[in-house]
Amino acid sequence: MQKIFNQQMNYYCLVAGLPDIQKDDTKGFLSPAELLDEISPQLSEEDAALLRLLYARYDNTNFLTFLREKEVKSGTFGVLNTQDWDELIRLMQEEDHPKDKRLLPYYISYFRFAQEDEDFLKGMSPDDFLAGLYYDYAMQSSNSFVASWFEFNLNLNNLLTAVFCRKHKINPEKLIVGQHEAARILRTSHARDYGVGGLFEYTEEVIKLAEETDLLEREKKIDALKWNWLEEHTFFHYFTIERVLAYVLRVEMLQRWKMLSFETGSEIFRNLLASMKQGIKINA
Repeated sequence: MQKIFNQQMNYYCLVAGLPDIQKDDTKGFLSPAELLDEISPQLSEEDAALLRLLYARYDNTNFLTFLREKEVKSGTFGVLNTQDWDELIRLMQEEDHPKDKRLLPYYISYFRFAQEDEDFLKGMSPDDFLAGLYYDYAMQSSNSFVASWFEFNLNLNNLLTAVFCRKHKINPEKLIVGQHEAARILRTSHARDYGVGGLFEYTEEVIKLAEETDLLEREKKIDALKWNWLEEHTFFHYFTIERVLAYVLRVEMLQRWKMLSFETGSEIFRNLLASMKQGIKINA
């Protein structure tokens, strides 16, 4: 399917009404959950599906939680709740080709893998295995902005993981997410540029920022890279769905910084290192 920017819908009133935000804002913006409730009713069905795809990473966590515990914990963010997941799991159990707008195709893939092979994870964590399916699906989006955003993030995260693994002498094979070309190369490359210098234009910049020893400063640089990417790829899209989606993604970054501290960053790093040495990657 050819990837094109959506030019059919323009959201003049919606975009004009969004509060201005800057990288260092800590207040004055809606939470991601409030933003979803505010924006979704104003979008076309096609564009609402793109927004849902961005928010699906929260549902990914809830999906795995429901498979383990048969419920979604209260207070967790996601489009689907416990009742939704109960209905959808039953649907996947009862039908070979379940059809429901709430059920994204990669959930069916994960569920079928789990049904057919007890060892389907092959040493990966459930989170990483599902994330791989999620990214592979999202990168096939007919909207080129969405597809490119997911590919950019996957390459960024995988390269950071590869740098981390090389530094701490950990085998990255089970920790790299996805099945596209860059992921396959990162699993085995010993090159200085990790073999992806010609595939990912931000390779040198990411390798350099991965060397930052101050955890919070490193996270700020990573988010600055993402923020700049969003601005660059929506520069000529003033009232389109791409502008709306980029705004939502930037608000998510600001919300995360409201919750982040040096102590939590250090704890995440220690847990991540210990888990990766055991061959298990946690979702920070």
